[in-house]
Amino acid sequence: MRMPFFSLFKVLLEAQDMAVRDHNVEFRSNLYIAQSTSGRGQCLKRIRYHGRGRCGIMEKVYCHYFVKLVEGPPPPPEAPKTAVAHAKEYIQELRNRTIIHTL
Repeated sequence: MRMPFFSLFKVLLEAQDMAVRDHNVEFRSNLYIAQSTSGRGQCLKRIRYHGRGRCGIMEKVYCHYFVKLVEGPPPPPEAPKTAVAHAKEYIQELRNRTIIHTL
């Protein structure tokens, strides 16, 4: 079984090659990851054999991985939030929530 890191690494290399080959990107080192998502793929049922003539159902689960590369310098890193900023955001979320089945 291959580790997931190697699969993702191969996907990133393939995306770089496609960008250079198909989308007229000059340098592959000038790309950065703008968006990376995964989606649900097929779920196949297989038979798994146990001892004493018994069997069970095994599910082989697959997923889809999407990566979006953008040409240019990456955006600057965001400054970490302070405790006061987290508290203000939490209070705002509490004020904006809706409580169902009430007056």
